Amino acid sequence: MGDSIGDPLIEIDDKEEVEDPFLAFVDYARAVISPEQDEIEEEEVRKKNPSETTAEASGPGWGWIASRVLKTCTAYSSGVTAAILLSDLSQAWHEQNKAGMSKKKPELIDQLNKSHRRRRLANTVTIDSIYEKNFLSMNSVLEAVVINADLLPGTNIFMLTLGDFWSSNTIDLYLHRRYYELVETPNGILRKGREVLITGCYLRTAREGCGTPRLLPTEYLVILLDEDEEEDAIFIVAQLCSDTFSSVSLGDFNNGTSYSLYARIESIGPLESELKFSTAHRRQIALVDADGVRLNFILWGEQVIVANLMSVGSMLGLERPYISSLEESAMEGKDEFCLEYGSATHLYIVPSTLQEETVCVSLSQNQCQGSKLLGSVGVSQVTLPRDAEGCIDFSNYPFGTNITDCRDKTTGISLYGVVTDIFCDPNATGVVFSLKIEDTTGAIWARLHFNSYWSLGRLGLGHVVYVSGLSCKTTKENCLEVLWHEENEKATFINLSCLPAFLTSSCLHKVSTLSQISKQRKPAINICRVKLDEIDQCHSINTRLSHSVCGHFIDEDSPLHGGNLHCSFCRVTLNSNAGSEVVRTFHIMITLADEETTKLYSWCTGQSASAILQISPDEFCDLPEDYQLMYPSSSENEWFLVTLANGGGRSSSHEMEATCWEITRALKI
Repeated sequence: MGDSIGDPLIEIDDKEEVEDPFLAFVDYARAVISPEQDEIEEEEVRKKNPSETTAEASGPGWGWIASRVLKTCTAYSSGVTAAILLSDLSQAWHEQNKAGMSKKKPELIDQLNKSHRRRRLANTVTIDSIYEKNFLSMNSVLEAVVINADLLPGTNIFMLTLGDFWSSNTIDLYLHRRYYELVETPNGILRKGREVLITGCYLRTAREGCGTPRLLPTEYLVILLDEDEEEDAIFIVAQLCSDTFSSVSLGDFNNGTSYSLYARIESIGPLESELKFSTAHRRQIALVDADGVRLNFILWGEQVIVANLMSVGSMLGLERPYISSLEESAMEGKDEFCLEYGSATHLYIVPSTLQEETVCVSLSQNQCQGSKLLGSVGVSQVTLPRDAEGCIDFSNYPFGTNITDCRDKTTGISLYGVVTDIFCDPNATGVVFSLKIEDTTGAIWARLHFNSYWSLGRLGLGHVVYVSGLSCKTTKENCLEVLWHEENEKATFINLSCLPAFLTSSCLHKVSTLSQISKQRKPAINICRVKLDEIDQCHSINTRLSHSVCGHFIDEDSPLHGGNLHCSFCRVTLNSNAGSEVVRTFHIMITLADEETTKLYSWCTGQSASAILQISPDEFCDLPEDYQLMYPSSSENEWFLVTLANGGGRSSSHEMEATCWEITRALKI
């Protein structure tokens, strides 16, 4: 970022740097949404030695707020106000965390909550939310506690009363008959105080039956065990560890032998091999027992939602699993058989405990973040959770992460910076791009993995981007590798320089002069009020072919060489019949001037060029040639609000424009 930033036409003396309104708004929004939490944190840290001050990662994380703001801007391209953003943030945070706002909980749950140290599952819903929405989807997960287990008077039907750790309400569940044996005895394991995971439930609403909603029977129930509880430890050893994977015999199973197995969940994913005889949806749970022997547990059809109850690293107990041959399961592999969820199977889980790590807040964050907590009391440490692979999860980090925070075994990293280089990796498996991003603390390369093709629209040098869902690890060569996977549900990539909402959202931008942005060194959205100066003396308006997938220009071979079309950005060859992938676009050079009469030479293409010329490329090409020559003068001295990106002198892997300043968005005013 210390490079020379282009060559404006007029020498500029103003060295003022523009504060980034976007970063300021994110900090402001966090303080507005959880002011009580900030006050609690401040009070706690005041009581401690400032050099050892540690804060819990509570309240909305910086990355969560930034992602939500940008997604709202993407949805409302005409612009947003501070009130709209704060309302959306507040509602989303309330929906996500309303469970923690519950009033009085059953006393039993309050007692159990002291030892509740596991990660909340992805699809978990609360009992309070079921009552509020009067709805429950089939793939929702209930992490519940049995408050009571009784026979309905005059029937042989068992009813469980369930509560959870986040709700004040309880709800009744009609127990499926496959679990009756677990509650019929006085010492049955499914009794008061037992934690369970449930999915695949239908909700019988109050309108459909009695006066209160109830859950209809589901086969998909998992019982939680605690190895630290003596009774559970005895049950695990006596009931679940009686067999090992090596002792399982397909022949003995077919002759009536049943097994009880206990193993660690190594991975959860789709089946590696394709089905031979069926198109049924399946999930594969890779298990490893105490002897290191591996075996697959397969879920079929509707059973796949049971995978929502599991997490990598947890211990899984299988009582009476169905043993299936590979031929019967239509699978490929070296094993003779696999495990399945049979009609008599009971599942038990010992969840992996939530591991946490205390990380130091870097000096760069004290310098770069405007956080209330950092600025007022000087937090030096933050406690963050580790995921199942042992990586520190920064998803709920209260401050913005910088490039200096990228280190081995970290995940959930969010970066806000300027693109200084990007290219497609031709030697990679799949569609992979290498991106160099720079912020105030340094620069780093990240590898972007796409599902099938580049899907981020136009991205150029000097564009300001926000990237979340990054993970970091050290390679065998002792190099830090930063990865981003499009398929990751937490992955976000937003090009702020091309967001139309930024031009019309005064709460997120500050209109700067051309002299100010020319001295700007921090990654920021440069928005200026400019007029088109002496446009008739600029280069002729050119139209070129563009690749609609990435927005970059297409190179065309001469007819002697076949006339093929190439996109050097995506490194693909297109033909002239590629349809919507090949489009005509503008490529123009423009001199800009502002109210201070400062001038700047710039270029633009795509939507911004069409907005400035007020005509589409196809319409322009249909004009007679003399009209085309006269057309630029019609826009002379028109005023625009523009977003400018500086990509000058940044990359050796790109053909550089004659000028480094690109107009990425334009709005006539």
